[in-house]
Amino acid sequence: MEITNVNEYEAIAKEKLPKMVYDYYASGAEDQWTLKENRNAFSRILFRPRILINVTKIDLTTIILGYKISMPIMIAPTAMQKMAHPDGEYATARAASEAGTIMTLSSWATSSVEEVASTGPGIRFFQLYVYKDRNVVAQLVRRAERAGFKAIALTVDTPRLGRREADIKNRFTLPPHLTLKNFEGLNLGTLDRTNDSGLASYVASQVDRSLSWKDVKWLQTITTMPIMVKGVMTAEDTRLAVEAGAAGVIVSNHGARQLDYVPATISCLEEVVKAAQGQVPVFLDGGVRRGTDVFKALALGASGVFIGRPVLFSLAAEGEAGVRKVLQMLCDELELTMALSGCCSLREITRDHILTKSDMLHPAAARL
Repeated sequence: MEITNVNEYEAIAKEKLPKMVYDYYASGAEDQWTLKENRNAFSRILFRPRILINVTKIDLTTIILGYKISMPIMIAPTAMQKMAHPDGEYATARAASEAGTIMTLSSWATSSVEEVASTGPGIRFFQLYVYKDRNVVAQLVRRAERAGFKAIALTVDTPRLGRREADIKNRFTLPPHLTLKNFEGLNLGTLDRTNDSGLASYVASQVDRSLSWKDVKWLQTITTMPIMVKGVMTAEDTRLAVEAGAAGVIVSNHGARQLDYVPATISCLEEVVKAAQGQVPVFLDGGVRRGTDVFKALALGASGVFIGRPVLFSLAAEGEAGVRKVLQMLCDELELTMALSGCCSLREITRDHILTKSDMLHPAAARL
């Protein structure tokens, strides 16, 4: 059966993967309200297409932290990809490189920074969790930098792991043949089997709950890589991120896996963009499944988006070819959305190309 959109990979992945693995990838926190809202909020934003514009040539290229990429669609960090497919992060890295876009490698990858670098050229970012032992952090950051990674995405929304009830029911742990490769040599590479979620126990024992803005400054003293703060949802924290010297902010609710009943990321985006005042680029992850979603994020001021679950599900279904296809489908859909909206380049996508709920409530104010 021909796959015609990104969403279709999820059902295939669900069929192929062990229940524990699929549930780990698919689920959100607690009632999973935010998980559904991350998608639903996109569907409440409508288009205002402009007509009779020459759209013969459409340019999707953009520059992210100084690196030119083929499209404003990048790969978010997702943990333990070898649970989805034996090639895991290797396949994802090759697919991203082939598509001319950026891959973010998770701290909790089942392949190390060196292994991913060995797949060949490509622009790669490294997602960082800050462990209680700062020597572990410093070592990991140095390794990423040596392996040619170009930026750090510092996850700031996980002082503790969110309550993911499927993982508790399944007593989630890493399959025995896999390890958290970046931590293997430090004896921090395995999750214990517990009566709870093995990952929740691991986070409780290893991840630093005292992480604060001064640590964002500290990271800048140990690396020349730019630091993006991942997990920002408010204007207040955006201003603090800029003050702390962040090179960018990623509007993220961790795929709705941390605090339930936070708004969808697309609903937080405009507030964050306004607070950033153009001083740093703002990115978004969470719920992106269509080229139309990408366009909506760009219209609200994002410099680009990151995709997470679509990568895992397509990887489970078809390996590297699946990830390549997801990137291609989103790229093609974005290009078509731009053509039908009258935009030939990303900078032509403006706030006037969309209607949000608040625009519909105050139509006069919005269009004056």
